[in-house]
Amino acid sequence: MPWAVISTSEAALTPSAERDFVAIIVAAGRSTRFGAPHAKQFSDLCGISVLDRSILALSGHAAVRGVVVVLPPEDALGQRGREIASRPEVLAVRPGGATRAESVRNGLDTSFDADLVLVHDAARPLVPADVISRVAEATREHGAAIPVLPVADTVKRVDDGGSVVETVDRHRLRLAQTPQGARSDWLRAALDDAARRGVAITDEASALEMSGHPVACVPGDRRNAKITTVEDLVRARRKLSGETMSLRIGTGFDIHRRGGDRPLVLGGVRFDGEEGLIGHSDADVVLHAAMDALLGAAALGDIGVLFPPQDPTFKDADSTALAAEVGRRLLAAGYEIVNLDLTLLSESPKIRPHHEAMRAAIARALDTEPSRIGLKATTLEKLGALGRGEGIACEAVALIRGKEGTR
Repeated sequence: MPWAVISTSEAALTPSAERDFVAIIVAAGRSTRFGAPHAKQFSDLCGISVLDRSILALSGHAAVRGVVVVLPPEDALGQRGREIASRPEVLAVRPGGATRAESVRNGLDTSFDADLVLVHDAARPLVPADVISRVAEATREHGAAIPVLPVADTVKRVDDGGSVVETVDRHRLRLAQTPQGARSDWLRAALDDAARRGVAITDEASALEMSGHPVACVPGDRRNAKITTVEDLVRARRKLSGETMSLRIGTGFDIHRRGGDRPLVLGGVRFDGEEGLIGHSDADVVLHAAMDALLGAAALGDIGVLFPPQDPTFKDADSTALAAEVGRRLLAAGYEIVNLDLTLLSESPKIRPHHEAMRAAIARALDTEPSRIGLKATTLEKLGALGRGEGIACEAVALIRGKEGTR
């Protein structure tokens, strides 16, 4: 099977104490049971494809440093694959195999030596963050883990003619979900062993079990339903559109000293002829305050955690690109921006000539409308360090909206 690693994000490959997993999103199926002319993973789910929702859910989690997406070969090696691979959270795109096991094995070949992996069905786009957290935690402790649900209905075993043979004790039965976590060396060897035996596996846990590895079970979630038919997709759309909305508020503040030889950038707009600001990235205090306000509202950390100042990857980074990543994480967590109010604290420069350009740039970076961006400036009346022109600061207040029970 030919394969290609179409994209690699060096930032995403940097391991940390928290981001110790690579997620493999399996989206290589033909959707023969879906009952529609196109594959279910590319179907629209309230404005975002089923696949994109799964990518965002996994890549937006604190345990995951990047995702590998496994697509049908013609998509992986075509325009769709190139577009998906261009996203910063995607480490690579790989073509799938003839079976699920082959597809997962192809993804493992491009897991960048990660010790731990999470394998997730693209057809489970509404996986809650706490399910991912439970699987990750148990995988670190036990080496492999899966989310499961108890069986609510009475289970019957039937014969070929459709007659009941026995009633099965359901108290020890569980329904398996994804993501399924594992040590990558365990899973790689287990899949290879199943292939040598000619055994068809239906999930990663079955291969691990067959190889003698213990698999821990953690509570799953009924919201983490698999989309198999068009009716399942309709139910998912109804769920997303019908849930109660909740509002959350966050604040942000950033300050940078003037100096250095870089240009001044505020709100994604360059101010020619003005003294720049000192900072690890481009020192855009407006976007930095905005990002912290949004991350705070969604309880997703702060920019110092997401984009560490000691990481050389973010040296002189364009803050509009960082803001775009924050926007994607908000979306993955189930939130959208209601409005963002920004106040620049500086004696100079005057922002009025650039006001609309800044609002447009901020909105574009966060994938929202300029009408949702409030922007104003005030001087410090010559008081203090900011009043003396030694630096520039910005305050931000964000209001975001999400489904009740998000995260």
